[in-house]
Amino acid sequence: MFYDTGSDSSEGMTITDAIGRTVTVPGDAEKFAAIGPGGLRLYCYVGDTSKLVGIERIEKTWDDYAGRPYMLANQDLLDLPVVGEGGPTAAPDTEKLVSLGPDVIFTLYNWEIADVNDLQEKTGIPVVALSYGPAEVFDEESYQSLRLIGQVTGREERAEELIDYSESLKADLAARTENIPNEDKPTVYIGAVCYYATKGIQSTAANYTLFKAVNARNIIDEDSANSGITGFSFIDKEYLLELDPEIIILDSAGLGLVQADYEEFPEYYKGLSAFNNGNVYMQLPYNNYYTNIETAVADAYYIGKVLSPDEFSDVDVGEKYDEISTEFLGAPLYDNMSEAYYGGYRQLSFN
Repeated sequence: MFYDTGSDSSEGMTITDAIGRTVTVPGDAEKFAAIGPGGLRLYCYVGDTSKLVGIERIEKTWDDYAGRPYMLANQDLLDLPVVGEGGPTAAPDTEKLVSLGPDVIFTLYNWEIADVNDLQEKTGIPVVALSYGPAEVFDEESYQSLRLIGQVTGREERAEELIDYSESLKADLAARTENIPNEDKPTVYIGAVCYYATKGIQSTAANYTLFKAVNARNIIDEDSANSGITGFSFIDKEYLLELDPEIIILDSAGLGLVQADYEEFPEYYKGLSAFNNGNVYMQLPYNNYYTNIETAVADAYYIGKVLSPDEFSDVDVGEKYDEISTEFLGAPLYDNMSEAYYGGYRQLSFN
């Protein structure tokens, strides 16, 4: 999707947003609101948080801030007024938005053009729709949304710096793993994938972006011609036994469910080679009110280190998380994340 990042005129700046709408915003905009799933996060990556007029209520009441590192890094935002309830099924609160008077509203609430136009008409405030794109990381649509935020807020240089940094990480991950022969790679399975809710070991994904970033042998992909799985899926336990991946990565958001299931059905898990051989590992959760991109990228480095230890021997994953979170959010956050999630990146024991 092509986004026009704008042209200036005496009446303001005209841009094309993530759903193809042409929007004219003030060239001197100084006050902003960022609403909908992931809207505030994208703004925090690029924008000046002191120019926000408020945040959604769920950002205050969902106090698992480690699940949303942008709130860990910006605790002062909790003192701002409420711009609306927030949440995946909520609708924008036009009255609160009007009362707080932002110059521009960034939204990820709804991709229906009519609904976004309606919000703009009811508030009388320019509304710019954003997108993360279909991939967890390194997605061109998310890059263009960062550019839109930079254009509207006067922080174009910051947006480009972050995009360039992201692309350098993408290239580094690929360069470390692209020349490893397929036969030398272990098969790997992602389990307990958090997709709209926490789930157990049966929740998985084909075409998993983080595996693709390190050229991994996703065992779901290798059997996709037979299974028909092309994206997120909840598979049968017996099918996982048949696949029997050499390595299993679990998302820590669903780890509690896996632990409970293991206690109830230990014999099932003993039928999986990865559990028998101690090859089960934990990544940090990155889905919480949409994607924490910095955590997802750090997870890719951890996955690379698990699958290809020689190629990632120089990487300390805690230090890498801190580097990435500092670049995205201005703060080293690995200690916070490891405290909140089972001690951070680690090999798991189910004995």
